[in-house]
Amino acid sequence: MKLYHGSTVSVETPDLQQCRPATDFGRAFYTTTNLEQAERWAKIKQRRIKAPSVIVSVFDFDESILYSSEYNARFFDNATHEWLEFVVFNRRGIQQEQEQYDFVTGPVANDSLYATILLYEQGLLSAEAAIERLNVQKLYNQLSFNSEKALQNLKFKEIIWF
Repeated sequence: MKLYHGSTVSVETPDLQQCRPATDFGRAFYTTTNLEQAERWAKIKQRRIKAPSVIVSVFDFDESILYSSEYNARFFDNATHEWLEFVVFNRRGIQQEQEQYDFVTGPVANDSLYATILLYEQGLLSAEAAIERLNVQKLYNQLSFNSEKALQNLKFKEIIWF
């Protein structure tokens, strides 16, 4: 499987210590199977930090590893109540030891979706209303690598400059 990571720098060897902790699936290295999504994320990051470059790092990954008993993976097929709670929990930076994953895959709660998630967090939307709003929008995928052990399975291939 080909995976993409959008940034303002080339990432040949991901480092979890460089990753932000309070994100959708926790501190992790985030990838997607969608090149346009990775490019869009890199452009958003470029505008935020006023960086000169938009770069997508490309990796190969054997997706059968996700189903190996050697790893703990969590799968979300779409925006559900369980996914919403998981994202809110992680974005608040709350970690529980019993929920340590090597990989997490599911929809991206990007900036446009985050407004809905914020309304839910503030109690202004029910979980059902938030999920209904989220599922109306186009949801892109993400695969997070949440452990050093998981990262060992990524094989850097190339960078794409935009």
